[in-house]
Amino acid sequence: MARLTTVPPILAIVAGVLPLSAAAQASSPTQAPATIEALKARGLEFGYNLDYDQALAAFREAMTADPNDSNAHRLAAATVWISTLFKQGAVTAEDYLGQARSDAARQPVAPDLAAAFQTHIDRALALAGQRVRDRPNDPDAHFQLGAAYGYLTTYKATVEGRVVGGFRTARRAYSENERALALDPRRRDAGLTVGMYRYAVSSLSAPLRLLAGIAGFGGGRERGLRLIEDAAAYPSDTQTNARFTLIVIYNREQRYDDALRVIRALQQAYPRNRLLWLEAGSTALRARRFEEARAAIADGLDRLSRDARPRAYGEEARWRYSHGIALVGLRRIESAQGELRTVLETNAPEWLHGRAHKELGKIADLSGDRARAVDEYRMAHRICREQHDGDCADESAALISRPYR
Repeated sequence: MARLTTVPPILAIVAGVLPLSAAAQASSPTQAPATIEALKARGLEFGYNLDYDQALAAFREAMTADPNDSNAHRLAAATVWISTLFKQGAVTAEDYLGQARSDAARQPVAPDLAAAFQTHIDRALALAGQRVRDRPNDPDAHFQLGAAYGYLTTYKATVEGRVVGGFRTARRAYSENERALALDPRRRDAGLTVGMYRYAVSSLSAPLRLLAGIAGFGGGRERGLRLIEDAAAYPSDTQTNARFTLIVIYNREQRYDDALRVIRALQQAYPRNRLLWLEAGSTALRARRFEEARAAIADGLDRLSRDARPRAYGEEARWRYSHGIALVGLRRIESAQGELRTVLETNAPEWLHGRAHKELGKIADLSGDRARAVDEYRMAHRICREQHDGDCADESAALISRPYR
């Protein structure tokens, strides 16, 4: 499921990223700046723990305290955006790796949520833009404006599917954060966006890298990754943002130990975010560490069973699918088959059903039923091709010719 095959979709890796500057806006708040910052910090804590309604309430309270704070409006927009992705089922790094187009199966955006996002992001852009005009050499002003444009870009790409439509705002997000770095190289929080775009451009083909350079995007994989790592190591309000970004990149780079190290730190910081246990299990699966994956997913399933809060679209199927893969890897085929059959019976993205059929084919092969295995692989191949899940389609095709052992 997902999205690191072209540059605009990689912008989606900031899903879960909520940048917040420590600097107060130039305004006339009704409460002390320290109180307003505490409200925003509380909102971030709620948001990272999947408590989106409480997060939004905290940010709106901060907006009431200081209507001219672009931070609060931007964070409210980000909360609406992230909760929308949650409802659509885009919840882990799996959604930003590979080729499957999961957006075809996502739920439509509620008009009130779309309107709320637009209202808050428009206000954030207006306030931050005015601040840049008033204080053109203020690095934080440029950072705030770049961050707002970054959210607008990612919303277009991840929720609306408007990749081309987000090009202009992506370029503005990059240039404003680059300007903030030029004015103050110590602003490692601004390096997160710059590094992300540099890393994305480095992944393109040579002709597309040339076009990106002409459009104003710098490249450089190592430089980009270093900027993101610096932001992740720097004590600031964007540190957690950078860590979420690194989970995706480390998985893409097959640096699974590094990804798991970041995930464990986030689990300690945000213990109510059950999806971090699904993230740990999925990462361990990519590393083919099946027992480690099984343990992480079992822990997460226990947390899920005790969590009365809303679930993401297809979340139950995601947990069962990952658990099933771990059990296949451990050759616990009866238990694995039960989990994978549950996936097929659950309302979930179709790409997930295709991959479940592939794993069921493996179980049939391990059971000595080659005819049933081939039927499952053919079903998987058809669904995966329809969902543009190239990795799954290729593996299924290979397994039709060669039994799984």
